[in-house]
Formats: sequence, structure tokens, C-alpha cells
Amino acid sequence: MKIRLGPRASLLARTQSGRVADRLRESVSGLDIEEVLIETGGDQDQETALHEAGAPGVFTAEVEKALLDGKVDLAVHSLKDLPIRQPDGLVLAAIPEREDPRDAWISLDHAALVDMPEGAIVATGSLRRRSQILNRYPHLRVEGIRGNIDTRMSKYRERGAAGLILAASGINRLSRQSDYRALISVTEMTPAPGQGALALEIRKEDNDLFDIVSKLDHADTRDCVTAERSLLSGLGGGCHLPVGAIAGVSGDHLSLCGVLGSLDGVDLIRLSAEGCRKDPLKIGADLAALIRKTGGDGILEKLDEGLTQ
Repeated sequence: MKIRLGPRASLLARTQSGRVADRLRESVSGLDIEEVLIETGGDQDQETALHEAGAPGVFTAEVEKALLDGKVDLAVHSLKDLPIRQPDGLVLAAIPEREDPRDAWISLDHAALVDMPEGAIVATGSLRRRSQILNRYPHLRVEGIRGNIDTRMSKYRERGAAGLILAASGINRLSRQSDYRALISVTEMTPAPGQGALALEIRKEDNDLFDIVSKLDHADTRDCVTAERSLLSGLGGGCHLPVGAIAGVSGDHLSLCGVLGSLDGVDLIRLSAEGCRKDPLKIGADLAALIRKTGGDGILEKLDEGLTQ
């Protein structure tokens, strides 16, 4: 069987897709997997802040179009980049076991965020990180940064920043753990919903391919990210909202922590919920409703005003 795999052109995207291809070949003998590179709007424009880049799916829309147009058969996405709503005709056939969901701290001079002096600059392209940093460390400054891992690694010091925060999962998948000094705990910096997980997307009607790809699905990871994305959906569904979420499972039990903050970090709500893992959608939706009721609606209104100005 031939599978046309459609990764983005970045090194990380190709590395992630390559690992998925290797696992598919291990699970089913005789597969012919061809790589068809796809360049996305997010890859072409590495200067505009993500929340200003327009419609959701800046890293995924072109890949999904290639799937729907029949140019590729399988897409491997970083799940945190994937909009909540999928296009009609596509399905997530598998969510493999998650990499480390935490954020990574990168700095030549400072061992951790807590060690940063007043006025020091932290570079990140994430509004979620901005909000949580300024809430806990209001004496710091946060400046935006875009680009692939290598670009951001070189840019942050050129721009006078003392530290940089990236998702650990991407660095780990490139086997470059020596690039960061520390991993930031999920209580200090709650990750983006779905961070560290991959999403394997195919056309709904490709039943034979579904049978193959679904072998890579990891039930614990799927339940966790389903709850996290349900919370995000309940708060408005924007991939670039300053929302953090992290879930864990133990037996039949699922726990979920959610965070929503203002852009200046002054207002921040961090709440948790738990329940039976058989209904992760409900746990996420209930926690989103609780956050909204506990001041979240006010934060969302201010965010909407701030992001549309």
C-alpha cells in the first residue's frame, strides 16, 4: 500500500512525520510511504505575531486542503496548532503517545525565570506564556518572537532578550535537549492545550488507511488532549488565546487544570476539575464554564477588545 505523507517543510515537521512513517512501517510490513512537502502560511511569514496572522490554522490549513484535494493521504500535525473544528471530510485517525508537554527554559546567563533581574526580557511568541510570566513575574518584560527553533535560538539574544521559552517536545524530537537549561513545571507555566501531542489526520472515507494509522493511537493521550481541547473550545476555541490546559489520567480517573489570563498578566484564573475519563469532553466543558463564571468572561471580553485593536 502506498501512503503519501504531507508534512510541512520545516525540519521539525519533517522529523515528526518521519518518526510516524517509521512506526507505521514497523506496524505494517510492505508500506510504501512517500513524502510530499507542503509550505504553509505560517512557514512563509515568520515575523507577524501568530495572534495577528489571521484565520485559525496558520500552520495547518494548506495541509488539510492538500488532504481534501487528494494530493496527500496522511498529515501529521502538532496538535496544539490544529483548530478545534476540523474541515468536513477529515478525521483524526490517531493521536500517538505524547512527548513531554512542558515548556523549556533557554538562557545563557540565568538558570530559571525566578533568577531573572528586574526589566530583563523574555522572548516568546505565545500570549499564553506572556500572561503567565507577567502574572508571576511582573518585574520582567516579554517580547514576541517568531520562526523555527534555530531562528528563535539566534534571534532572542540579538534582540537583547535574556531568555527564551519554547515547547520542550519539539526540541526533544530533534534530540537537542542540551539546548535548554531547565524544564518549567506545569504549575509555573501551564502548557497549551494538546502541547507535546501529534495528530494524524486522514480523509474519512479512507477506511483501509484508518485501520493502519489507528494502530498508533494512544488512549491515555487522546483522553487527556480531548479534555484540554474541550476546555479551549468552551473558552472560545482560539489556538492563540492565552489559555493553558493540562490533563492527567489514572485508571478511570481524569484530572484537568485550566488557566486563562489577561495579556498584561494582572488577571489570571487557574482552576481544576476531575471526573470519569469516559467523558473528557464534559470535564473540559464544565471547567471552561466554571472559569468563565469565576471572572473568565470579563477576561475574554478584554482580550477580544485588545486583540482586535
